Amino acid sequence: QVQLVESGGGLVQAGGSLRLSCAASGSTFSHYFMGWFRQAPGKEREFVSTITWSGGSTSYAGSVKGRFTISTNNAKDTVYLQMNSLKPEDNAVYYCAAGRFPVPSVPHWYQMGVWGQGTQVTVSS
Repeated sequence: QVQLVESGGGLVQAGGSLRLSCAASGSTFSHYFMGWFRQAPGKEREFVSTITWSGGSTSYAGSVKGRFTISTNNAKDTVYLQMNSLKPEDNAVYYCAAGRFPVPSVPHWYQMGVWGQGTQVTVSS
């Protein structure tokens, strides 16, 4: 069974940066691709970014492309989401998730099998 633990959320001013981390454990997590999703109050959980553990394949939602960067540190079994130029509309709880291959072109939350507990990101204007 795969377990995911996020960290790194917090409060930041608009234009600032945060880096989220997701530590993965379990015997089969390498069989999954990894993703970040977010959920704002009253809204559906939405795709942010995905990556494979090889790091060779990444994808981003249009709303974050050019501002966010997903990466992995395989030695630490950790996935990162570097968020720059943050905007108030980025306010949400951010979740790390793992999904079975193949990677959907636009992943939906119901296609992911394992979730972390979430970490709050608050961007003040």
